[in-house]
Amino acid sequence: MIPRYARPDMVAIWEPATKFRIWYEIEAHACDAMADLGVIPRENAEAVWKAKDVEFDVARIDEIEAVTKHDVIAFLTHLSEHIGSEEARFVHQGMTSSDVLDTTLNIQLTRAADILLADMDKVLAALKTRAYEHKDTVRIGRSHGIHAEPTTMGLTFARFYAEMKRGRERLENARKEIATGAISGAVGTFANIDPRVEEHVCAKLGLAPEPISTQVIPRDRHAMFFATLGVIASSIENIATEIRHMQRTEVLEAEEFFSAGQKGSSAMPHKRNPVLTENLTGLARLVRSAVVPALENVTLWHERDISHSSVERGIGPDATIHLDFALNRLAGVIEKLVVYPDNMLANMNKFKGLVMSQRVLLALTQAGVSREDAYRLVQRNAMKVWEQGADFKEELLKDSEVTAALSPAEIEEKFDLGYHTKHVDTIFARVFGA
Repeated sequence: MIPRYARPDMVAIWEPATKFRIWYEIEAHACDAMADLGVIPRENAEAVWKAKDVEFDVARIDEIEAVTKHDVIAFLTHLSEHIGSEEARFVHQGMTSSDVLDTTLNIQLTRAADILLADMDKVLAALKTRAYEHKDTVRIGRSHGIHAEPTTMGLTFARFYAEMKRGRERLENARKEIATGAISGAVGTFANIDPRVEEHVCAKLGLAPEPISTQVIPRDRHAMFFATLGVIASSIENIATEIRHMQRTEVLEAEEFFSAGQKGSSAMPHKRNPVLTENLTGLARLVRSAVVPALENVTLWHERDISHSSVERGIGPDATIHLDFALNRLAGVIEKLVVYPDNMLANMNKFKGLVMSQRVLLALTQAGVSREDAYRLVQRNAMKVWEQGADFKEELLKDSEVTAALSPAEIEEKFDLGYHTKHVDTIFARVFGA
């Protein structure tokens, strides 16, 4: 993570001070639960809360860790410096480090998910607005990068909306799946701590108790979380790539907003480059780079090893911070995207009626011509458009085999653009509701 691609609310989730505050709350709530169960004295549990307004000294914890070589022990030592060693002697009773570390990581991921869900709402709102704005703005659809048949810009925005909506639903499920905590002791057997402590801590922190942990919360949960982020990142790149294509000089059907004073190139003053969507393509790669390591973290030795730990210290902040930035940038790009309907029509008409070939093909078959012959007739006229710059409709009208099956009026009717947009409202109702 670098500051250039970071937003403060998401960064704050991963700050050491935030982490230590969560560690403290886990320990304090656990003490409360153990006091309720009569395992430790009530006064000791209450003493832990004396630190509720303390700003934990990150540098001091790092200093202790330099000696102990153990981060949780360093924190517990620092906590005892604030509340007193006698008062702190029951802190972490029956617990293991992973109880604190894993529960904290899941809290951080759920908080990150909440920000990302709000980010996705911004993207969805922008896509919906632009979809309705351009519901009937006709443009050419392309397959293999080649002109296919007419569609609308509104449908382009609508399909991206539907894709992002699926991504949001996946993220909601991933958030639910990751929102578990474990306070189950050294190998997850609760031998030295009552399961009711876990239930109490999880309830206080908005988590569900992990049904069965070892010394760690199972990493398939985390693998699914990061895989979901990766899919969302790919959807971002899908949208960004379409915009980058539309902004190509030869196409110029849309372009990123170019602000006053903005410069596109240090060498060529005329340039207006799709730098934001290119940046989104790169950020998507960074987010997806977390997916394979998260999948590999699922496999741990026996009840626990720490091969996953160093991975998660990196991918947790990086993937969520980069995706947060990317989603907000994407929302801005969509909101300000400059659309050129006239260029869309000009591009579609570049090959004079060629995109209506399927309508003519189907009309010939309905008029009694075999499909093989119909395809041959349409293709031979279409090739004249490709190779000679001819007008497709005029060539059809001059072809005696075509006019033997279709009247001039019937051929003319096959070039009505409205034919291709007649079900736009139906599709919009499916995507956005009635």
